Amino acid sequence: MSIWNEIEEKLNANPTPIQDESVRYEFHLLGDSEENKQLVLINGKATIEEVGSGEPNCILKMSASDFAKLIHGDLKATSAFMFGKLKVEGSMGYALKLEKILSEYQ
Repeated sequence: MSIWNEIEEKLNANPTPIQDESVRYEFHLLGDSEENKQLVLINGKATIEEVGSGEPNCILKMSASDFAKLIHGDLKATSAFMFGKLKVEGSMGYALKLEKILSEYQ
């Protein structure tokens, strides 16, 4: 199972933390397995979409390995940002909100 399927499955299995959300995150994963995807959270439903399907509220750029750590709770977004492992374009508030949402699924 890809990490994207894992994210979508986990978020949709427990929609309570995302029930009031309406946000589109775009991820640019760098390194050996470069990948760009969007995570769309709307009214308790999470979907993974291709880049370009909609205008993102927040773009996050990081290595694929750091992304896996972030998703699994082994890396905090604030620490990653402070140490230059995460670059954010757009609202920093959305990036912090994502960290809070992800912590609900640890």
